[in-house]
Amino acid sequence: MISFFNVSKVYPNGVNALRGVSLQIETGEFVFIVGPSGAGKSTLIKLIFREELPTKGQIYIDGRSVIRMRSRDVPYLRRQIGMVFQDFRLLSDRTVFENVAFAMKVVGAGRSEITARVPEVAKLVGLEKRLDDYPTQLSGGEQQRTAIARALVNKPSIIIADEPTGNLDIDTSWGIMDCFRDINEQGTTVIIATHAKEIVDVMRQRVIAMNCGQVVRDEQRGVYANAT
Repeated sequence: MISFFNVSKVYPNGVNALRGVSLQIETGEFVFIVGPSGAGKSTLIKLIFREELPTKGQIYIDGRSVIRMRSRDVPYLRRQIGMVFQDFRLLSDRTVFENVAFAMKVVGAGRSEITARVPEVAKLVGLEKRLDDYPTQLSGGEQQRTAIARALVNKPSIIIADEPTGNLDIDTSWGIMDCFRDINEQGTTVIIATHAKEIVDVMRQRVIAMNCGQVVRDEQRGVYANAT
């Protein structure tokens, strides 16, 4: 479970990114975070990942305070969270296999474990035949699938995606969303910040709408409308 209690974030330049946000995301939920640019979506994500700390309030993940967490424990928190970015952030000089395996090497996984796990995750996202290809040989959708596989490979309990379909056409975007839906059906919590109105409206998952750093709407089986 992810819990925010009266969380505010003011950046050093004076920007009030979040204003008194309180919310809970239960284990296994699929949540869209929507709203205009500057609404606070990315800041919310950074706080969950502990890339930023709040100015005020408390954040708990699985009962542990993110704020009071010791610095040496932060890497263990981040191993529970798989991040997927709009710009993919793949290593251009490494194959699909090597890009996904890199995430396992960082946490000290052995060669035999990597050899077994990477093809398994690649199959889940439909890339089992592209493991030896480099990012430049892949379509945008295949690059994003590689990024999703990398986020999944260490079996995180939470997947967070920041505008994962922002650079993709609508057909490819639906394929990516099918990946996220399959991941969620296996019990992983999925949180997606997006502007993709059509996708949000069709999928009818929980929608948390933000504006000016505040939650202005939170509904189950929600739609994008009225997010601004």
